[in-house]
Amino acid sequence: MFRAISKFMLKLFGWKVILEYSQLPDKYVFIALPHTSNWDFPLGLLVRSALGLDIKYVGKDVLFRPPFGWLFRWLGGYPVDRSRRTNYVDSVVDIYDSKPQFAICIAPEGTRKKVSQLRTGFYYIALGAGAPIVMARLDWGRKEVRISQPFFPSGDKEADFSTMLQYFQGVKGKHPELGFM
Repeated sequence: MFRAISKFMLKLFGWKVILEYSQLPDKYVFIALPHTSNWDFPLGLLVRSALGLDIKYVGKDVLFRPPFGWLFRWLGGYPVDRSRRTNYVDSVVDIYDSKPQFAICIAPEGTRKKVSQLRTGFYYIALGAGAPIVMARLDWGRKEVRISQPFFPSGDKEADFSTMLQYFQGVKGKHPELGFM
């Protein structure tokens, strides 16, 4: 029922979801760009539900405190404490290692503010878990979410990031002035 409602909502608001993959693997790291608005989150939830995917997400730990912490956990969230250095990448890789199927969505910008470079945790999680990266273009200009085929990182960070950034060229966030690109 949620799947049908989500499809209806996307259509009602004029959004298209374009899939470039034929099948997703059991484990993958899902990244979404650009992340320039709080509206990216409900859009992502609608797309996830419409496609029937079980993708978890990470969010800043303050979202997981009362009174709404239970809701963010119920929606598949994992809190991240960004105020101190933790072994975040290894912790997430351990989750991948402990589950037969797992996917997590990460916004590589790490914030809705203008940034000069992407965070790299998602990349090292994918390498550590031996999982591909699936990229989602949140294009508010075209009202289109385009989801890539799985991309297996090679370990050559510069080349891999060049390939990934090329995929996101020309995408407009809800607030384009805040986008990374």
